[in-house]
Amino acid sequence: MKIAITTTGKDLNSPLCERFGRTPFFMVYDTESDSFEVFDNSVNLNAPQGAGLQTAQNIARQGVSCVITGHCGPKAFFVLQKAGIKVFLAQNVTVKDAIAALKDGKLQEAKAPDVEGHW
Repeated sequence: MKIAITTTGKDLNSPLCERFGRTPFFMVYDTESDSFEVFDNSVNLNAPQGAGLQTAQNIARQGVSCVITGHCGPKAFFVLQKAGIKVFLAQNVTVKDAIAALKDGKLQEAKAPDVEGHW
């Protein structure tokens, strides 16, 4: 299973980024191979608008099953939902801890966006 995690850094000890669309990076972690790849999201970090939508589309192209982020707005949530990608929310954790919490079933799946657009 591939998991996308929003992050402010490039390794597993980096903090999870609480903003979905304007995350500096997103990491795609493969639970089967225990490996990961980091993607630069600076284009959307500085975008005047549409950051959540573009980030969601980029993540959907990576073939992930779910996303872990701090918050997710309505447009991004819609794109992820249409792509069949589940959204899980976590705050104040590292990427490593967020992945462990998901594997242990400690994260609850979001059934709707938790913030307004342009958050």
